[in-house]
Amino acid sequence: MIKNKHDLTIVEHLAELRKRLIKSAFVFVASVLLCYNFAEIIVEDIINIVPDVNFVFIAPAELLMSYIKIAVVSGLVISAPFLLIQLWLFVSPGLNSSERKYISVSLLTGSVFFILGIIFSYFVVLPTMIVFFIGFQIDEIQAMISFKSYLDFVINTLLAFGAIFELPIVMVLLTRFNIVQISFLRKNRKVFILVIFIIAAILTPPDVISQILLGIPMLILFEIGIILSSLIQKKNNKTPS
Repeated sequence: MIKNKHDLTIVEHLAELRKRLIKSAFVFVASVLLCYNFAEIIVEDIINIVPDVNFVFIAPAELLMSYIKIAVVSGLVISAPFLLIQLWLFVSPGLNSSERKYISVSLLTGSVFFILGIIFSYFVVLPTMIVFFIGFQIDEIQAMISFKSYLDFVINTLLAFGAIFELPIVMVLLTRFNIVQISFLRKNRKVFILVIFIIAAILTPPDVISQILLGIPMLILFEIGIILSSLIQKKNNKTPS
């Protein structure tokens, strides 16, 4: 007789969790090893964002560690769909059909928004920010940038924009489960705008250009979130309790 997931004991739940963690770890490690083989190609592509800059490494293992960091981050991105599926298969039996529907759609849409954030950052934000920073050099002080510092800057910027592009999805979920009301979002719009620019100042280097490049998309995403949340709340109000 096959047990329903709701009838599993704590030990059986832990056993299932262990099985899914082992699968996830195997896929993640395999993805990292695969990406390491392409690390040099990724490095060349990242460097081509600013072809006029000559990068250096100032520690013996710095370039190797940068390759490993690229492999880990790329491996996480590649294995993310499988990892999310494993997480979903573990938690979904405890949800009702409506919750499963909204969360599954949110995960799919959130992945799309995350990718859009990375693409926008890579092709629009990063080149603009780097050209702006490099423009401060003078004849007496020339840029000599270590690749490690540059890579950290690129990764942090990409992840920051990817995470920020999740804002509408978070707002929709909060509204759908009645954690936040749309009237609260509208009433405190000015406060949220201030918070957005504070977050932009924290997540970006201390310059106005970077903060604007992050702040403006966040404002647009916030407004998109309000529109989507309004539609969700209207649907909630029409649904009989």
